[in-house]
Formats: sequence, structure tokens, C-alpha cells
Amino acid sequence: MPSNLSTLPVGAIIALAVLGVAQLTLDVIALVSLYKRPIDQVALGNKWVWVAIIALVSMLGPILYLVAGRRPAQVADAAGRTPPPSARPDAIADALYGPRDETDPR
Repeated sequence: MPSNLSTLPVGAIIALAVLGVAQLTLDVIALVSLYKRPIDQVALGNKWVWVAIIALVSMLGPILYLVAGRRPAQVADAAGRTPPPSARPDAIADALYGPRDETDPR
């Protein structure tokens, strides 16, 4: 059964073009994200599985990777740390205006 694109309505051709561009865009975004992401931040621990899912599962594959395939980076606990000495307000004021005189009552 041969098909001819000229028999399709213009709206259907535009819709197919938009879906094609969306599919290509999602594929590129997902594959670039997968390439740049370290292996320990990828669900399932195997990038080749995600490449296959992205490439073979049409529109749903890239969306699935972007939603469920990425793990957030580990963040160190900053609550217990003290700021470095150069970040103290006194050190910043001394760096900007020079050291204080010991006779200054402040």
C-alpha cells in the first residue's frame, strides 16, 4: 500500500514535522546529558542500557531517562564547617581598609 504525502492534510504534515523535531531534540538532550554525567549519577549503573532505551523507545525513552535515569550529585554537608579565615568579616575589613590600630576603642 503505497502512501503519498501529498494526500495528507497540511495540518497533519505540520504535526508530523513538529513531532519529528521534538523527538530529535529530546534524543540529543538526553544523549548529551548521559554523556556528560558520571556513571555513579546514572540509574541502573550502565550508560549503554540508557543509550539503547533512548534510541529504541521512540519518544518515551528520552523522557524516561530525563525523569528517572539521572541521580542528583552527592552534596557535602556544609552545616558543620566553619568558614575559612579569609571569609571572616574582620579579615575582609582588614583587607579592604588595613589593620586596625590597637588604640581604636571599637
